[in-house]
Amino acid sequence: MTTPSGPGNGEADPGLSAIMSERRRLINLAYRLLGSLAEAEDVVQETYVRWYAMSREQQEAIESVGGWMSKVASRICLDLLGSARARRERYVGEWIPEPLPDRTEWISGRPLGAAADPADRVTLDESVNMAFLVVLESMTPAERVAFILHDVFRYPFAEVAEIVGRTPAACRQLATSARRRIRASEAPAAPVARHADIVKGFRRAWEAGDVGALIGLLAPDATATGDGGGVVSAAPHPVEGAERVACFFADRARTAPDMTIVECTVNGRPGLRAEANGVTVAVLAFEIAGDRIKHIWAVLNPDKLRPWTTG
Repeated sequence: MTTPSGPGNGEADPGLSAIMSERRRLINLAYRLLGSLAEAEDVVQETYVRWYAMSREQQEAIESVGGWMSKVASRICLDLLGSARARRERYVGEWIPEPLPDRTEWISGRPLGAAADPADRVTLDESVNMAFLVVLESMTPAERVAFILHDVFRYPFAEVAEIVGRTPAACRQLATSARRRIRASEAPAAPVARHADIVKGFRRAWEAGDVGALIGLLAPDATATGDGGGVVSAAPHPVEGAERVACFFADRARTAPDMTIVECTVNGRPGLRAEANGVTVAVLAFEIAGDRIKHIWAVLNPDKLRPWTTG
């Protein structure tokens, strides 16, 4: 994305720094609404395009630039979510939200050699952990937007209603429905230190191809889901059951002996990164309930691994 120089006659825009300071918040909002970093970037770019398409007089008539940009970005996201299900149906294999490293930086839109903009990072908290994002995928577009805007970003329902195109009461009901989905799927999360210990144990057992050790770390009904997007090979359907999941990963260890597995942070929680010849080829996020791994999400689609290879 190229930084706009200002509207109309090429004069310096005195509000440019204020406008560009909104980027971090817009990226945070759009990523949570879409579960896709690439699409979030596109949404932010389109929001800025619409801002600079207005005349200086139109811009000055807007009381809250941040509020205007948030509304525009949210509406673009709502439109994208409306078409997302059809796109997901055409997607090859399982679709998993894009994983984020601990301090994600985007190089697109920066002049060659420019320093990373500290605003170009997604704030990592519980609203971006992989289990949470996966549940969001089960919601209707209106539910997802109402819930994220109100419960995560604290927008009043009157403002949410303007974005969603429904009454405040209807938006309140949407958010309530979304909360029910979240509560129904929630499992008691392991403390971060314990989570990290279990992930470390999984890495060691995976590297060793130790099926027994892997089974000991997995819940009986554990599930592993892979996302290759049809670009690289991945299991077309989730692998279910502790024994099957353990055998699946042990087989991968035997067929890829040169693969390096690195502990890292994935969407704010301990996870793993698999490398081949120094290049990230997979990122794994874990949901852990108690002392057992309940779900593993493995993203192999290289289009979703850009922050892990270019940041």
